[in-house]
Amino acid sequence: MNIAALIITAEPATADALLRLAAAADAHAEVAAGPGEARAAWAWPALVLVGADAAADVAAAGLPRRGGVVLVAGAATPEAYQAAVRIGAQDVAVLPDHEQWLIDAFAAASEPDAGRATTLCVIGSRGGVGASVLSAALGLAAAGSGLRTLLVDADPLGGGVDLMLGLEGHEGARWPDLAERHGRLNAATLRDTLPSSGDLSVLSWRRGESVPIADAAVVSLLDAAARGYDLVIADVPRFPGDLGRAALRAADVTFLLVPAEVRATVAADGLAAALRRDTADLRLVVQGPSPGGLTPGAVTQALGLPVAGVYERDRRLPAAIEEGGLARACRRGPLPDFCARLLADLALQPYAYREEAA
Repeated sequence: MNIAALIITAEPATADALLRLAAAADAHAEVAAGPGEARAAWAWPALVLVGADAAADVAAAGLPRRGGVVLVAGAATPEAYQAAVRIGAQDVAVLPDHEQWLIDAFAAASEPDAGRATTLCVIGSRGGVGASVLSAALGLAAAGSGLRTLLVDADPLGGGVDLMLGLEGHEGARWPDLAERHGRLNAATLRDTLPSSGDLSVLSWRRGESVPIADAAVVSLLDAAARGYDLVIADVPRFPGDLGRAALRAADVTFLLVPAEVRATVAADGLAAALRRDTADLRLVVQGPSPGGLTPGAVTQALGLPVAGVYERDRRLPAAIEEGGLARACRRGPLPDFCARLLADLALQPYAYREEAA
């Protein structure tokens, strides 16, 4: 039975309130007036909500014990907790005080437990080195290999990665539309909301003055992204701000892109020290060619970071970006070849569930 939650209550007001919360979470819920109607579906949903009016009948019905049972009451009284114990409930939710908690519970019940995405951050040691280009190219390579990928623009002043990919005209939400989001966000809702091309989705910015993003919104969106995608790539500016630091803390791996230049290498040394406070796994990517003969080996020796790889700058890319043709330019060349090797080293695989299991 493909339902996320079973609601057991004979009170119309309680049923209506819980169905409204289920709808807010994009979760499919069914209502049973009592244990007789509920028995056939008792074991199937991830979440079972038992109204206080039905608790005595549920306890007397001898239904098998199971997880995910919540008693829904109008007040947190001793009698409510005693009823919760009798029906084997793990929690007591009070209406209307715990509405957000219930929305989160509905959202969690509607999604299969299939693991979390790998999250990568990309940051450049100096401005103009091409960290956004590398982020976008990684996203294109991953999506082209069948990985459901989200490219997160963590730089409100960066001009927008959607523009770089030619997706600026695509319908969908941007950061300002989600700035006040809080609580658990359904991963499928996020995927359906964002601009996308094939398996690549983008969370970027609108033109004009940037809008502050609430900390709760950042946490909610990054968590939904981790549940809804195979790979999340965050393009992080050198001065990360709260949004960039949240992405760095969520990252499994952060790539520090350093051109083979003396000043960029010196800058990277200081930046790496700061990044280590927020990210657990920091790796070096060296970009050539060097204007003065500095070798990738010298860069890596100076920085003392594990090396993810080296690639040569592609002179075709600036013009391609100006025309919104980065995707076309990344079909061949040193950068897409490097991205393919990097993704192969990470050994990423699509999660098996996808919509078929959802």
